[in-house]
Amino acid sequence: MTVTFRAACIQPNTGTDWQANLKACSDWITQAAADGASYIQTPEVCNFIFRRRQDTLANTHAEADDPSLAAYRDLAARLGVWLNLGSLAMQGEGDERLVNRSFLIGPDGAIANRYDKIHMFDVELPSGQKFTESRAYKPGEKVNVIDVAVSEDTAIRLGMTICYDMRFPHLYRDLAKAGADVLTMPSAFTAETGKAHWHVLLRARAIENGCFVIAAAQTGAHDGGRETYGHSLVVDPWGEVLADGGTDTGYVTAEIDMDKVAKARQSVPSLGNDRAYTLTG
Repeated sequence: MTVTFRAACIQPNTGTDWQANLKACSDWITQAAADGASYIQTPEVCNFIFRRRQDTLANTHAEADDPSLAAYRDLAARLGVWLNLGSLAMQGEGDERLVNRSFLIGPDGAIANRYDKIHMFDVELPSGQKFTESRAYKPGEKVNVIDVAVSEDTAIRLGMTICYDMRFPHLYRDLAKAGADVLTMPSAFTAETGKAHWHVLLRARAIENGCFVIAAAQTGAHDGGRETYGHSLVVDPWGEVLADGGTDTGYVTAEIDMDKVAKARQSVPSLGNDRAYTLTG
Protein backbone atom coordinates (compact mmCIF):
# COMPACT_ATOMS: atom_id res chain seq x y z
CA MET A 1 0.00 0.00 0.00
CA THR A 2 1.31 3.41 -0.96
CA VAL A 3 1.57 5.75 2.01
CA THR A 4 1.24 9.40 1.09
CA PHE A 5 0.36 12.76 2.57
CA ARG A 6 0.22 16.31 1.32
CA ALA A 7 2.76 18.81 2.64
CA ALA A 8 2.70 22.58 2.25
CA CYS A 9 5.29 25.35 2.52
CA ILE A 10 4.17 28.86 3.41
CA GLN A 11 6.25 31.59 1.73
CA PRO A 12 5.75 35.06 3.24
CA ASN A 13 7.57 38.37 3.08
CA THR A 14 7.74 38.89 6.83
CA GLY A 15 7.87 42.47 8.03
CA THR A 16 8.08 44.23 11.38
CA ASP A 17 4.38 44.04 12.33
CA TRP A 18 3.82 40.69 14.05
CA GLN A 19 0.03 40.92 13.74
CA ALA A 20 0.16 41.52 10.00
CA ASN A 21 2.67 38.68 9.62
CA LEU A 22 0.44 36.36 11.66
CA LYS A 23 -2.61 37.18 9.55
CA ALA A 24 -0.80 36.62 6.25
CA CYS A 25 0.63 33.26 7.29
CA SER A 26 -2.61 32.16 8.96
CA ASP A 27 -4.59 32.86 5.78
CA TRP A 28 -2.20 30.78 3.69
CA ILE A 29 -2.10 28.01 6.27
CA THR A 30 -5.91 27.87 6.19
CA GLN A 31 -5.90 27.71 2.39
CA ALA A 32 -3.22 24.99 2.36
CA ALA A 33 -5.26 22.92 4.83
CA ALA A 34 -8.32 23.33 2.59
CA ASP A 35 -6.16 22.02 -0.27
CA GLY A 36 -5.57 18.83 1.71
CA ALA A 37 -2.23 19.52 3.40
CA SER A 38 -1.90 17.67 6.71
CA TYR A 39 1.65 18.92 7.37
CA ILE A 40 2.25 22.66 6.90
CA GLN A 41 5.52 24.48 7.45
CA THR A 42 6.29 28.19 7.80
CA PRO A 43 9.79 29.63 7.26
CA GLU A 44 12.37 30.83 9.73
CA VAL A 45 11.54 33.91 11.88
CA CYS A 46 7.94 34.11 10.75
CA ASN A 47 6.86 36.34 13.65
CA PHE A 48 8.88 39.40 12.52
CA ILE A 49 12.12 40.47 10.86
CA PHE A 50 13.95 43.58 12.07
CA ARG A 51 17.30 44.67 10.74
CA ARG A 52 18.40 46.22 14.04
CA ARG A 53 19.22 43.89 16.91
CA GLN A 54 17.72 46.23 19.50
CA ASP A 55 14.37 46.23 17.68
CA THR A 56 14.31 42.43 17.66
CA LEU A 57 15.14 42.33 21.37
CA ALA A 58 12.42 44.87 22.17
CA ASN A 59 9.68 42.89 20.42
CA THR A 60 10.34 39.34 21.58
CA HIS A 61 8.48 37.41 24.27
CA ALA A 62 9.15 34.38 26.43
CA GLU A 63 7.68 31.18 24.99
CA ALA A 64 4.84 31.11 27.54
CA ASP A 65 3.79 34.65 26.61
CA ASP A 66 4.41 34.71 22.87
CA PRO A 67 1.22 35.85 21.09
CA SER A 68 2.18 34.38 17.71
CA LEU A 69 2.85 30.96 19.18
CA ALA A 70 -0.46 30.97 21.04
CA ALA A 71 -2.37 31.97 17.90
CA TYR A 72 -0.67 29.33 15.75
CA ARG A 73 -1.43 26.65 18.34
CA ASP A 74 -5.10 27.60 18.21
CA LEU A 75 -5.02 27.59 14.41
CA ALA A 76 -3.44 24.11 14.19
CA ALA A 77 -6.11 22.75 16.54
CA ARG A 78 -8.92 24.43 14.61
CA LEU A 79 -7.67 23.06 11.27
CA GLY A 80 -6.59 19.68 12.65
CA VAL A 81 -3.14 19.81 10.98
CA TRP A 82 0.49 19.35 11.92
CA LEU A 83 2.04 22.82 11.88
CA ASN A 84 5.81 23.24 11.85
CA LEU A 85 6.57 26.85 12.74
CA GLY A 86 9.91 27.10 10.97
CA SER A 87 11.03 29.37 13.77
CA LEU A 88 10.07 32.24 16.01
CA ALA A 89 12.51 34.71 17.50
CA MET A 90 11.90 34.68 21.24
CA GLN A 91 13.47 35.24 24.62
CA GLY A 92 15.70 32.43 25.82
CA GLU A 93 16.08 30.91 29.24
CA GLY A 94 19.10 31.75 31.41
CA ASP A 95 20.83 33.88 28.77
CA GLU A 96 20.49 37.49 27.64
CA ARG A 97 20.49 36.33 24.04
CA LEU A 98 17.39 35.21 22.17
CA VAL A 99 16.68 31.78 20.75
CA ASN A 100 15.73 30.97 17.15
CA ARG A 101 13.22 28.22 17.95
CA SER A 102 11.29 25.88 15.68
CA PHE A 103 8.05 24.34 16.94
CA LEU A 104 6.12 21.31 15.82
CA ILE A 105 2.47 21.75 16.80
CA GLY A 106 0.10 18.80 16.65
CA PRO A 107 -3.51 18.71 15.41
CA ASP A 108 -4.59 19.09 19.03
CA GLY A 109 -2.69 22.36 19.37
CA ALA A 110 -0.08 20.90 21.72
CA ILE A 111 3.64 21.50 21.18
CA ALA A 112 5.02 18.12 20.10
CA ASN A 113 8.65 19.17 19.61
CA ARG A 114 11.04 22.11 19.82
CA TYR A 115 14.37 22.76 18.16
CA ASP A 116 16.74 25.68 18.75
CA LYS A 117 18.94 26.54 15.77
CA ILE A 118 22.43 25.18 16.38
CA HIS A 119 24.60 26.84 13.73
CA MET A 120 24.84 30.63 13.75
CA PHE A 121 25.17 32.67 10.56
CA ASP A 122 28.17 34.92 11.22
CA VAL A 123 29.44 36.22 7.89
CA GLU A 124 30.35 39.26 5.81
CA LEU A 125 29.19 38.78 2.23
CA PRO A 126 31.06 40.09 -0.85
CA SER A 127 28.27 42.65 -1.25
CA GLY A 128 29.21 44.16 2.10
CA GLN A 129 26.18 42.79 3.95
CA LYS A 130 27.19 41.57 7.40
CA PHE A 131 25.34 39.13 9.62
CA THR A 132 26.40 38.25 13.17
CA GLU A 133 23.64 35.98 14.36
CA SER A 134 25.53 34.79 17.44
CA ARG A 135 25.43 38.30 18.95
CA ALA A 136 21.66 38.14 19.26
CA TYR A 137 20.95 34.40 19.46
CA LYS A 138 22.13 31.62 21.74
CA PRO A 139 22.96 28.48 19.72
CA GLY A 140 21.00 25.32 20.43
CA GLU A 141 22.76 22.17 21.58
CA LYS A 142 20.27 19.34 20.97
CA VAL A 143 18.56 17.69 18.02
CA ASN A 144 16.23 14.70 17.85
CA VAL A 145 13.99 12.58 15.65
CA ILE A 146 10.26 12.48 16.36
CA ASP A 147 7.49 10.20 15.08
CA VAL A 148 4.64 12.12 13.44
CA ALA A 149 1.34 10.55 12.30
CA VAL A 150 0.62 12.88 9.39
CA SER A 151 -2.45 10.91 8.30
CA GLU A 152 -4.47 7.89 9.38
CA ASP A 153 -2.20 5.49 7.50
CA THR A 154 1.07 7.44 7.26
CA ALA A 155 3.71 8.07 9.92
CA ILE A 156 7.00 9.83 9.31
CA ARG A 157 10.16 10.27 11.35
CA LEU A 158 10.96 13.96 11.38
CA GLY A 159 14.32 15.65 11.91
CA MET A 160 13.99 19.39 12.53
CA THR A 161 16.70 21.92 11.65
CA ILE A 162 16.81 25.57 10.55
CA CYS A 163 18.39 27.41 7.60
CA TYR A 164 22.20 27.71 8.03
CA ASP A 165 22.25 24.23 9.57
CA MET A 166 21.96 22.90 6.01
CA ARG A 167 25.64 23.69 5.42
CA PHE A 168 26.70 21.10 8.01
CA PRO A 169 26.02 17.72 6.37
CA HIS A 170 27.10 15.63 9.36
CA LEU A 171 24.02 16.89 11.23
CA TYR A 172 21.72 15.35 8.64
CA ARG A 173 23.72 12.15 8.46
CA ASP A 174 23.24 11.75 12.19
CA LEU A 175 19.51 12.41 11.88
CA ALA A 176 19.12 9.93 9.02
CA LYS A 177 21.05 7.26 10.90
CA ALA A 178 18.76 7.90 13.87
CA GLY A 179 15.81 7.06 11.63
CA ALA A 180 14.72 10.38 10.12
CA ASP A 181 13.05 10.08 6.72
CA VAL A 182 11.87 13.70 6.46
CA LEU A 183 14.23 16.62 7.15
CA THR A 184 13.02 20.18 7.71
CA MET A 185 15.07 23.23 6.74
CA PRO A 186 12.84 26.32 7.08
CA SER A 187 14.86 29.37 6.15
CA ALA A 188 15.34 33.09 5.68
CA PHE A 189 18.10 32.50 3.11
CA THR A 190 19.85 35.54 1.68
CA ALA A 191 19.15 36.26 -1.98
CA GLU A 192 22.85 36.50 -2.79
CA THR A 193 23.83 33.06 -1.49
CA GLY A 194 20.48 31.57 -2.44
CA LYS A 195 21.11 32.04 -6.14
CA ALA A 196 24.31 30.02 -5.86
CA HIS A 197 23.61 27.40 -3.22
CA TRP A 198 19.95 26.98 -2.18
CA HIS A 199 18.77 24.33 -4.64
CA VAL A 200 22.11 22.53 -4.65
CA LEU A 201 22.35 22.21 -0.87
CA LEU A 202 18.77 21.08 -0.35
CA ARG A 203 18.94 18.50 -3.13
CA ALA A 204 22.27 17.24 -1.79
CA ARG A 205 20.92 16.80 1.75
CA ALA A 206 17.98 14.82 0.31
CA ILE A 207 20.08 12.64 -1.99
CA GLU A 208 22.92 11.77 0.38
CA ASN A 209 20.53 10.74 3.16
CA GLY A 210 17.68 9.23 1.16
CA CYS A 211 15.23 11.62 2.83
CA PHE A 212 12.52 14.06 1.87
CA VAL A 213 13.50 17.69 2.48
CA ILE A 214 10.86 20.30 3.24
CA ALA A 215 12.11 23.90 3.31
CA ALA A 216 9.69 26.82 3.60
CA ALA A 217 11.43 30.12 2.88
CA GLN A 218 11.12 33.85 3.33
CA THR A 219 11.04 35.93 0.15
CA GLY A 220 11.64 39.52 -0.93
CA ALA A 221 12.92 42.70 0.72
CA HIS A 222 12.70 43.13 4.50
CA ASP A 223 13.41 45.84 7.07
CA GLY A 224 16.71 47.60 6.44
CA GLY A 225 17.04 46.31 2.88
CA ARG A 226 17.72 42.67 3.67
CA GLU A 227 16.62 40.42 0.79
CA THR A 228 15.67 36.75 1.03
CA TYR A 229 15.66 34.25 -1.79
CA GLY A 230 12.26 32.57 -1.65
CA HIS A 231 11.97 29.31 -3.61
CA SER A 232 10.39 27.22 -0.86
CA LEU A 233 11.22 23.65 -1.84
CA VAL A 234 9.98 20.12 -1.33
CA VAL A 235 12.60 17.63 -2.54
CA ASP A 236 12.22 13.85 -2.73
CA PRO A 237 14.92 11.32 -1.70
CA TRP A 238 16.15 11.00 -5.31
CA GLY A 239 16.75 14.76 -5.49
CA GLU A 240 13.69 15.61 -7.58
CA VAL A 241 12.13 18.98 -6.78
CA LEU A 242 8.42 18.33 -6.18
CA ALA A 243 7.48 21.94 -5.46
CA ASP A 244 9.23 25.30 -5.87
CA GLY A 245 7.65 28.47 -4.53
CA GLY A 246 9.50 30.84 -6.86
CA THR A 247 9.77 34.38 -5.51
CA ASP A 248 6.11 35.31 -4.98
CA THR A 249 4.45 35.18 -1.58
CA GLY A 250 1.90 32.44 -0.96
CA TYR A 251 2.22 28.70 -0.53
CA VAL A 252 3.04 25.54 -2.44
CA THR A 253 2.00 21.94 -1.84
CA ALA A 254 3.39 18.56 -2.81
CA GLU A 255 2.25 14.98 -2.50
CA ILE A 256 4.74 13.01 -0.41
CA ASP A 257 5.04 9.31 -1.25
CA MET A 258 6.96 7.76 1.63
CA ASP A 259 7.69 4.58 -0.36
CA LYS A 260 10.30 6.67 -2.20
CA VAL A 261 12.52 6.64 0.90
CA ALA A 262 12.98 2.88 0.87
CA LYS A 263 13.44 2.83 -2.92
CA ALA A 264 16.15 5.50 -2.83
CA ARG A 265 18.01 3.84 0.04
CA GLN A 266 17.90 0.47 -1.68
CA SER A 267 19.26 1.95 -4.90
CA VAL A 268 22.04 3.89 -3.14
CA PRO A 269 22.61 2.30 0.30
CA SER A 270 25.14 4.88 1.45
CA LEU A 271 23.78 5.03 5.01
CA GLY A 272 24.75 1.38 5.43
CA ASN A 273 28.00 1.68 3.47
CA ASP A 274 29.60 4.26 5.77
CA ARG A 275 32.96 3.12 7.09
CA ALA A 276 35.13 4.35 9.91
CA TYR A 277 38.46 5.81 8.86
CA THR A 278 41.49 7.57 10.24
CA LEU A 279 42.50 11.03 9.06
CA THR A 280 46.26 11.39 8.82
CA GLY A 281 48.74 13.97 7.68
